[in-house]
Amino acid sequence: MRFRIEKQLNSISVKTLLAFFISMVLSISLIVFVLDAVYFFKNSIFSETDVNDFAKNFAQEILYNKEGIPEKMGLELEYPWLFESLVQEAAYRVIDQSGKVVLYSAAGAAFWSSVDIVHPVTTGYFKFEHDGVLMDAATAKAENDGQSWFVQLAVSRRFMFFSHDTFGFRFVRSGVIIFSLVLLLVFFFCAHFIVRHTLKPLRKLSESAALISPKFLQARLENDNLPTEIAPLVISFNHTLERLEHGYRTQQEFLSTAAHELKTPLTLIRTQLELMEETEERNWLLNDANYMSRQVQQLLLLAETSEFNNYNFIVVDIRYVVDEAIYYLQRMAESEKVNFVVKDYSNGSQWRADRGALFTLLKNLLENSIQHAPADTSILIVIYSNKIQVRDWGVALTKASYHSYLLVFGAEITGEILEQD
Repeated sequence: MRFRIEKQLNSISVKTLLAFFISMVLSISLIVFVLDAVYFFKNSIFSETDVNDFAKNFAQEILYNKEGIPEKMGLELEYPWLFESLVQEAAYRVIDQSGKVVLYSAAGAAFWSSVDIVHPVTTGYFKFEHDGVLMDAATAKAENDGQSWFVQLAVSRRFMFFSHDTFGFRFVRSGVIIFSLVLLLVFFFCAHFIVRHTLKPLRKLSESAALISPKFLQARLENDNLPTEIAPLVISFNHTLERLEHGYRTQQEFLSTAAHELKTPLTLIRTQLELMEETEERNWLLNDANYMSRQVQQLLLLAETSEFNNYNFIVVDIRYVVDEAIYYLQRMAESEKVNFVVKDYSNGSQWRADRGALFTLLKNLLENSIQHAPADTSILIVIYSNKIQVRDWGVALTKASYHSYLLVFGAEITGEILEQD
């Protein structure tokens, strides 16, 4: 269980999704922390900023009469009750370039009694007290027909805190929660899609790498549409495959060349030995030459069969191939005074195989049996629908032992010594 969890945590997709999730949680936590800190310390930053921004927008809503003199604010058309209901909490006035007030809100001039008009009028934030209540105020400038007008807007800080505490922060909290849930869902699905799309070339790359084997050393990994971080690794891996293929080809060429070069001298040595007078030393040398010739032949066969393209798979009548191998080795069997016994239980089964390679395998098995079988014994060849079994009674640990060689369709050749009861 622990290994499975560690394996999942080591996944690129899991790590990426986890990074997305952690970053989202940290971002949302930071927003909530800032809001809670402002709410806890009752900071006036929001109040000052809100009033200053509101004054700038409010100044653009001045409604002028035919003479170009301000007569009302556009916000009062939409909310006519606003400044009448909040005469103790909010007020405004409009001042011309000379410092004269041309328009008051419902609170009137008394609301601004503690604020002197400084000429020339400057824009920006300021604060004052009205009836013992702290006011946040701001001055904003408006232009109309070449004339400049200054709008001063004031809102009590207690009203701003009440609005923020009762409505603003509550709505913000609800908005943050809803926003967080939506953001997490959207980011999760988007990140999941992006990760799957990004890692798709890696999955294809893994499937391609699984197909590489000694029979397909010419295969290479595709580096198209790969992430830039992975591409150098794939290029290096392909270069490694090229070096391996070159070394493998060189080895196979050397194997084939060496076998061909040894074949002719061994044939000449064996011929010369056969022409010599038969002695015990001559027979030993002849047996050694025969053994070396057989090994050279095996090297040639190994060099040929190592190339998968050398195979030509067709439907083969297995009994016909067995009879062909027996006929080929009949003279050798007679010289060793052994005979072949064939039992066919295949019911005419056919194999799909390379005929030449299958013949070579059977020939090698029968040659090995002939060498181990005592004189005046039989070599048993049993043919099944999916395997061929070759048995000879050679010298082993017990007198009742025999050598058994099994050729299974679709598997490798296996040789073992079995004991009879």
